[in-house]
Amino acid sequence: MSLYVIGDTHLSFGVRKPMDIFAGWENHTELLEAAWNAHIRQEDTVVLAGDISWGMTLEEALPDFQWLNALPAQRKIILKGNHDYWWGTVKKMETFFAGHHLDTLCLLHNNHYAYEDYGICGTRGWVNMEQEEPANAKVIAREAQRLDVSLQSAEQAGLRPIAFLHYPPIYGSTCNWDMLDVLWRHHVTDCWYGHVHGKAHSHAINGERDGITYHLISGDYVQFIPQKVL
Repeated sequence: MSLYVIGDTHLSFGVRKPMDIFAGWENHTELLEAAWNAHIRQEDTVVLAGDISWGMTLEEALPDFQWLNALPAQRKIILKGNHDYWWGTVKKMETFFAGHHLDTLCLLHNNHYAYEDYGICGTRGWVNMEQEEPANAKVIAREAQRLDVSLQSAEQAGLRPIAFLHYPPIYGSTCNWDMLDVLWRHHVTDCWYGHVHGKAHSHAINGERDGITYHLISGDYVQFIPQKVL
């Protein structure tokens, strides 16, 4: 039994949103499926770190969910990305998943999932990257609170937390201090994140900084190969 992660699958089986117009994304669903089947077994757990589907609604995203559900792994733990417009209330999403027999899909939102002695924690985060939309203080505060709640829930269960985010808490010379403060206060030592694509990879943080080891796991960066965490 192993734990894997990958971000930014950007699936679009239910809508017309071809990704192969972008360099490095040619045939990406075929590459992802082949790599997934080569590395992941049915007893494994996979974290999907946001930007799962281009569907605007749960119904439009359904073919993408069904495709993921059919892949190996007993649990696929999903957190929200900035392009996951289908995301709604937890109750609505869980009801939709149950009604369509998507029994391997789980939502990471103000909670954690146990994996051996570890707690799988996380949230979307928010932007701190250059040349993107300006950061919104209210959204950042809300996302920091969600991360705090997730990490607290793992600690209260006696688990060592691992953090998964969609947005990078550090990018180049910019820092999301609200998110970093939460990570430091909970003594998180590893943080896995996505969102960063193409030429922006050169500014991403990979490796240890101020006591936390950061791992970029955007689909195109890892060549659509799920990365082993534990």
